[in-house]
Amino acid sequence: MRTNQNHGVETDSIPSLRTDRNHRSFIFTSESVSEGHPDKVCDFIADSILDAHLTQDPHSHVACEVLCKDEHVILAGEITSKAEVDVEAITRCAIREIGYIDDREKFSSANARIQNLIGKQAVYIEQGVNLDGDIGAGDQGLVFGFATKETPELMPLPISLAHCITRGLAAARHSGKVGWLRPDAKAQVSVHYENGHPVAITDVVVSTQHALGTPQEEIHAFVERVLLPEALGKWHREGIRLFINPTGAFAIGGPEGDCGVTGRKIIVDTYGGYARHGGGAFSGKDPTKVDRSAAYFARFVARQIVQEGLAECAEIQVAYAIGVAKPVSICVDTRGTGDERLAKEFASRFDFSPKAIIEQLELSKPIYRATTNYGHFGKPNLPWEK
Repeated sequence: MRTNQNHGVETDSIPSLRTDRNHRSFIFTSESVSEGHPDKVCDFIADSILDAHLTQDPHSHVACEVLCKDEHVILAGEITSKAEVDVEAITRCAIREIGYIDDREKFSSANARIQNLIGKQAVYIEQGVNLDGDIGAGDQGLVFGFATKETPELMPLPISLAHCITRGLAAARHSGKVGWLRPDAKAQVSVHYENGHPVAITDVVVSTQHALGTPQEEIHAFVERVLLPEALGKWHREGIRLFINPTGAFAIGGPEGDCGVTGRKIIVDTYGGYARHGGGAFSGKDPTKVDRSAAYFARFVARQIVQEGLAECAEIQVAYAIGVAKPVSICVDTRGTGDERLAKEFASRFDFSPKAIIEQLELSKPIYRATTNYGHFGKPNLPWEK
């Protein structure tokens, strides 16, 4: 592979991203961020607080938001629960687990100045969610679920490979194999498609935080010769255009380098832009919030449509009204890759009400810290992926 810092894109190679892309040649790009990215730091704290409440009280209603900048960590949102949780201790533990442990830095588990602004859930929302013998949707909204045969985990290839790169960086850092790696990192992978099928990687961007004074040549050598061959697997090849820390030194990262907020990496969390998104974020929300639980269930049903051989890919949209158990609409799109009628008939057999989703996927369990980083889909240990 070779590093290229300056190249352009021919306008006649830019496709129209309509459902007819299955019959076109195009390049599609997705990105991933590491657990040390400032937005993901916030997501992980929020999901850690959620799990801590669900561990003691499975019926907890949690909507936790987090903002991090420099040494400041602001916790906000609404929580109604019987659990007794030390949110400050949970927050410091989450920061430590990510790897921000250097007390000489502004942002670390010891230096964090935590402000707790969490309140109680509004009574009218509580009444709307807790219906007589059922659970109403915690808010109006729409979600999408997607699956495709182009990878074994039924995920689009660009986002799958981008996650492999950022996971590889984290594994090398946590193991101590590469001592100069620091928690913050991003990766981006561009894939060339012909007639709807991936044929080659064209470009890879990797930006990783590192210890002050680390030579860029050492960073380039590790990424090019060690990380990418392992992360890309069979898709690794000579000729991929590489951009490795393209702006130079990346010694200041995480919340010290940029403000982090929960819910800003919704495309990273899902399908890398290859499928549509309803707009709702996941982290910090209990399963009565359908923009989380219903998105998981829509992925669950889309996977089964593909596994049943009804289509090569499937995208499902589900929409809800606040306080109402049954969805107001369900739409199935196989993008011309299968039997649309049979796929819609198959999806109609599933109960998309919040209570049924929570029970079938056992979403009242404290499983959410395992979802936060490197995508909420494509991990075999998660119940909607089984």
